[in-house]
Formats: sequence, structure tokens, C-alpha cells
Amino acid sequence: MLYYDFDWSVLWRHPYGGMFLKGIWTTVHLSLSAWMIALLLGLLVGLFRTLPIRGARLVGGAYVEVFRNIPLLVQLFFWYFAAPSLFPRDLELWLYGNVNDLGYWMAIIALGTYTAARVAEAVRSGLLAVPLGQYRAAYSTGLSGRQTYRHVVLPYALRVAWPLLTTEFLTCFKNSALAMTVGVLETTGTAGYIDSFTFHGLETTTAASLVYLATSGAVILTMNRIEKRLHIPGLIRRGA
Repeated sequence: MLYYDFDWSVLWRHPYGGMFLKGIWTTVHLSLSAWMIALLLGLLVGLFRTLPIRGARLVGGAYVEVFRNIPLLVQLFFWYFAAPSLFPRDLELWLYGNVNDLGYWMAIIALGTYTAARVAEAVRSGLLAVPLGQYRAAYSTGLSGRQTYRHVVLPYALRVAWPLLTTEFLTCFKNSALAMTVGVLETTGTAGYIDSFTFHGLETTTAASLVYLATSGAVILTMNRIEKRLHIPGLIRRGA
């Protein structure tokens, strides 16, 4: 009969407790940093996708199709193993030899640019949901095209797209686990690292799963509260 010696103390005893907390913190700031890139770049690309300028639509569409259709794991490997080789040899060697936590920074870039393609589609759906009358009403008040998008269209579109943006943020947070493949000790990577020393993978992976569940639940509650505050009367939204 198989026997497993449970030892939950690996989650808090020295040095594993500190390592696990550091892994959780790495997950949080890696995800938030990637999300900032994804949100800003996704807004720009989503806007390009809806502008009445053929060139802008082609650029936006090309970005979405390239970054959305290549698996994130492949993009992580590209940024970490291949992208530095595109630079001059001296710069490549300097990056690998002198940049601390190069895997961490490349993971932020890979996760941010990948998620930006998905955010762009959420933003595009919000922009396309804005009634034509909103544009005409804004123009009738004397607003320019840029002012119309800044003060009327984008705030309206983001409120419509908020549930989709919530989903994309959660996806970004969970996808951060793939950063372990380029040597980043985030929550999942740290759980595996502790397991390699203690042989208590059940405890560490269970704890990692609970961390993701708790953090995702907190994000959902926060986003739901923001969504209710941003709700525009008359628009379809999720139930209270």
C-alpha cells in the first residue's frame, strides 16, 4: 500500500516559507507589470483596428493575428532565447551576463505583448458597440475627432468592454505561471523548486493552487464593484 508522509510545515518553515512568499510576490508584480503593457498597447492596437484609416487597420490587424495565434510558451522562448541574438554580439553577451533576472524582464515583455493582442480585441468590441449617434452628438458640440475619442468614445467603450478586460487580466495573471520555463521563480516555479528539495509536491502545488484561487477571487470581486460603479443606465450588464 502506498504511503505518503504529509508535511504541511514545508509551506512556512525556514527557508521554504520565505521562498514561497517571494514567489507569490513575484507573480503579483510580474502580472501587474505585464498587464500595464497589455492595457496600454491593447488600447492603441484596438483603436487602430477601428479607425477609418486602412493603413492603421492593417497594422492593428497584423499585430493581433501574429501575437494572438502564436502560443505564449513559444513567444516566451523567442524573447528569452532568440531575441537577444538579433542584437550585436557584444550587446547579446552583455544582456546575458549583466542584466539581473533577464528571464523576468523577458517574461514581462512576452506576457504583455501577447495579452495586448487579446485586450485589443476586447477594446475593439467596445468601440464597435458605441452607437453612431454618440459620435454625431460629440461632433455637434464642437469636439474634434481626437477629443471625441478621448472624452466620449473611449470612456463609453471601456465600460462596455470591462467584463472582457476583467477576463483578460485573470488570464494574464494565470499565464504568468509559464514564466517558470525561462527560470523565473514565481508561485508555480517556487512550488516545484521546493518540491525538488522536500519531495512534498502535493503540499506545495496545493498551496499554489489556493494562492491562484484566492487572488483570482479578490480580482473578480474588485472588478465587479468597479463595473457596477461604471455601469451606464440602459446598457446590458451582468446581474447584480
